[in-house]
Formats: sequence, C-alpha cells, structure tokens
Amino acid sequence: MHILITGANGTVGSAIIDQLGATDEYEFTCLDVEDHPDRETVVADITDRDDLRGHFDDVDAVIHLAAAVDLSGSWEKILQNNIIGTYNVLQAAAEAEVEKFVFASSIHTVGMYEVELSPEIYDPEYDLTLTHEDPVRPDSFYGLSKVFGEAVGRLFVESQENPLGDLHPTYVTNTREYPTSFYALRIKTVLGEEYDHPYGLAEMGVDEGWWERDSEEYGYMADRLKCTWLSHRDLGQLVDCLLGHDEPGFDIFWGVSGNDGTWVDLTYTRDRLGYEPQDNGAEWDAPPE
Repeated sequence: MHILITGANGTVGSAIIDQLGATDEYEFTCLDVEDHPDRETVVADITDRDDLRGHFDDVDAVIHLAAAVDLSGSWEKILQNNIIGTYNVLQAAAEAEVEKFVFASSIHTVGMYEVELSPEIYDPEYDLTLTHEDPVRPDSFYGLSKVFGEAVGRLFVESQENPLGDLHPTYVTNTREYPTSFYALRIKTVLGEEYDHPYGLAEMGVDEGWWERDSEEYGYMADRLKCTWLSHRDLGQLVDCLLGHDEPGFDIFWGVSGNDGTWVDLTYTRDRLGYEPQDNGAEWDAPPE
C-alpha cells in the first residue's frame, strides 16, 4: 500500500514511520514543508494547492498530519495552515482518486471538557466518559480547525448527486467520488521518542528549566499525561488498524493508550478497529531511569 503522509517530519509522523516504516506492507512518501536530514522528503506547502497536486498520483491512502499545532495560534495562522491547508490536501486526494484518508484530529475538538473539569478529571475515578458521538467543544482556534477538518472530510465522502434535480438545485452541488473513506483519529498526547512515557511532559519541563522535579507543576503534568498518553507503539497499531479498515464512509476514533484515567470511551475504537492498546499510564509510578 502506497501511503502519502503530510507533515511527516513532525512528532507524530516520525513516530508512525519509526513504527511502520520497516514493514513490507507499506510504502511511505513523506511530504513536509521542509526537508529532513535523515529521510527522503517531498518538500511542498499544503497552503499552496498547485504545489501539492502532483504528489498524490498513484497513492492508495493519505495520512494528513500537517498543521500548525499551536493552542494559542492566531486565527490567520490557523486559517491558512489548518483549514485552507486541510481543504487543499483533501481536494488533491479527491482529484487523484485516493480512496482512503486518515485525518489527524485532536482531543482539542472536545477540549473544553478538560478546561472546565481539570484537575479533577485526571483522577481515574472521576465520572466522565466521552464517546465519539458527544458534542464537540473546541478549546481554541486549533481545536476549532480540527472540528472543521472532521466536518469537511465528512462532506467529501457523504456528498451525493442531487436527488431533487431542478426542483431544489442547491441541495448538493459539491459532489465527489473520492475519497471513499475518511477516518478522523482524535489524538490525545504524542511526544518525541525521548519523552514517550507518562512522565514525559513533566520531565520535559525539568529539562527546559520550567519547574523542579518535586514541584506541584511536575505532579500536575504527570497526572495529566497518565490520562492522555498515546504511546508510539499504540499509535503505530492504531494507524495500522485504520489503514486496514475497509469500511467506506466517515468515522471518528479516539487515539489514546489504554490508560485507566482516560475520560474517553475506547470501546468503539476497540470494537470497530480491533485496537488492543499495549500501554497504560496508570502502571507507571516514576519516569524511566
């Protein structure tokens, strides 16, 4: 299977390549706005549709990761990179007749639940379990852009010929045959290889000089990541499951490890994809030595 990954040189893209790149089943084309010192990269800008189109030919699936990952990002920055850019990638995939589209959505599509309920929400006994069908509550322009990405993907795969013809000419006008499937993976927290553990954010803060290891901030970030961690091997398994999933249409799946403290319901992801997470943040009581 030939797969094009946009934003391939970022944290999530690098983790996917590390987990799945050596398998014989997949051939990856890495697309990013900048070259990579150790990996062949197609350099292209997703905000420039003309710059994209030729790279999607003979592709079986697209994994769209490229975005401005910035919770405080301005509307103008998010608009160009995450909204226009996502539309451009989808349109390029449609024109190239790519059948499968995997979209890196985010927990920030429902981030206001966490904003409203933290830090109590990090307690594994806290009574909240969100399904993929609960109302979106974006916490930022970034979260809003991921809501848009899910919605425009659904439009692409569900738009159809106007059944009313001239009686209702505006019923649906943007009909497309591709992609035939769009899967939104609402990713919680993926960190670089050095910090791929439930104490990763807390340890990163120590390394950056933001707080001390015995500080309240350190404990807070460890408690949070024990709930939100998506390990590299669980990410690789999830992407492998999505690429092998043959159901056409639109769907949403949670992207998180099997953490006791997660406040999202993994039942649907497990049942539909056969996902069996290998990692659980609650099983850690200290960072790796």
